[in-house]
Formats: sequence, C-alpha cells, structure tokens
Amino acid sequence: MPPSRSARPATTPAALSAAAARDAEDAADLDDAHESSESGDAGEEKLRSGIQSIEVGFRLLEVLTNEPRAMMLRDLAQRAGMSPAKAHRYLVSFMRLGMVAQDALSGRYELGGFALQLGLARLARVDGVKLARIALAELRDALDITVGIAVWGNQGPTVVHWMESSHPAKASLKLGDVMPMLSSATGLLFAAYLPRSKTGPMIERELGSAQHYSSGSTPRTAEELERALAEVREHGAARVEGMLLPTIHAFCTPVFDATGDLALGLIALGHEGAFDIAWNGAVDRALRACAQKLSYELGYSPVER
Repeated sequence: MPPSRSARPATTPAALSAAAARDAEDAADLDDAHESSESGDAGEEKLRSGIQSIEVGFRLLEVLTNEPRAMMLRDLAQRAGMSPAKAHRYLVSFMRLGMVAQDALSGRYELGGFALQLGLARLARVDGVKLARIALAELRDALDITVGIAVWGNQGPTVVHWMESSHPAKASLKLGDVMPMLSSATGLLFAAYLPRSKTGPMIERELGSAQHYSSGSTPRTAEELERALAEVREHGAARVEGMLLPTIHAFCTPVFDATGDLALGLIALGHEGAFDIAWNGAVDRALRACAQKLSYELGYSPVER
C-alpha cells in the first residue's frame, strides 16, 4: 500500500482572496508598527486612542488639499512621508469612497467628489461670528484687553459683539454702532478689503466733511486715504493711535471666507500706555493668530487652488 499522506484542506478562490486581503492588511499594520518604532514614541502610542491607520492615510488627503494641482503617486507619497506602495493601498480605498479621484490619462491623483461634498457641508454649517466670539473670549482672558467683532452692514462696518477687559477702555461703543470709515481701524480695514462699490458712498461722505476732524492723522483727501489703505494691505491689518478717541489705540484684523472675501474684522483696543500698539507686538500677534485660525475654519486658503 502506498504511504498515507496527511489530509490538507481544499483551497478555494474565495479563501485565496480572503488570505490575500489579510496579508495586505497585515502588511499595512506592519508598516504602521514600523513607523511607530522608528519615531521612538512607543510609550505615547500606547496611550493614544484612535485608529492610527486613519491618521496615516489622512496625510495623503492633507497633501492633496494643500497642493493646487493633481499629483503623481511618487510625489504624493514622498510629500506624505510614506512609500509609493503603501500610499497606493490607501489611495485605492480613498477612491472607492470618493475622497480621491485619479485621472485616467495621466494617472495623477486629486481630491474626489465626496471631498467637495464634505467641504460644502462644513461651510453650510459654520457660523463665523459664533466661532469668533468663542475665540475672542479666550484672547480677551489671555491678554486682558477689550475685543470685538465687526461685519459689513447696510450702513457700513457694524459692531456685532463686544467684550470688555477688566479695565474697560471707556470707548463709548455699543452693539450696533457703525464705525467711521476714515478715523477708525475697523473702517480702514473694510475700506482696504471691500470693493469700492460698497464703501464708496460712505468714504465720499466722510471725505467731504474731513475738515471737521480734529485728528491730524485722519485721511483728509483721496490721496491720503489711498496711502493709508495701502499701509493696511501691506501690514495685513489696520491700526490707529488715538484717531477716533484720544488716548485710545486699536487694531482691526481681517477674517476671510472661502471665496477670499472679507467676512468680518476682529477688533482689539485699549488705553495708551496699557495697550501694546506695536506691529508684531503681543496684541498684534495674538489677533493675527486668531484671525488666521478663523479664516481657516471658514474655508479660506492663502494659496490659490
């Protein structure tokens, strides 16, 4: 009798497919584990909750979001800090979900249709003034300065939120006040970033009565105004020193929306001697950081896409 052989289970196509899928998943897990060991943060990784593979794959989406053009696999993988083979596995899944699309001719990858739907859904839900109120509350508490929010209304730049510091600036401002275009940081900011078709009537009216202004720094002619607005654009913010109210200094910093238009202005003001009015000073830096974060939340990107 021929020697007996040990029985082996039958290998079906389905079993082979399942095994291949497990092998691919195991390989991805090994890659992730290898990256963790290389980072030297194994202890931190044990404490971190969440799914690491999602965070790793998100790097590809982040690169595609910040890159204005579709990308080749090798370039995309390099920018995301992973091998092309690993990047391709993630991209296959992202394409199935509609997060990524691939050009059939060039083979380049770009954000897909579902990524657009996610962005539009976020924009439909976001409330810029609400976000700004929360952010400014933190800034007011951190620096103990008076802060506010202005938007463009029917009559001009209008204060819609106001939070005083522990030492109020006594600026005599209240909700609903319309700020002058030429003698306030808020007005100069909106004049610099909004189209003249909106701001023109107010500017012309104030220029016509400019001789009544007591402050020598207030623009009195069209030429002086253009120089002042050019300075606002150069610094990316507006600043006045005792212009509207004596001894009161103020900044107004722009927040932009997804279309690149001015959405609102963040105001900070205080008394002379107790308020850092310097460009790149503590108040200016904090207000800019707050405005940049809010602009990002509203979908703004400083890089043209």
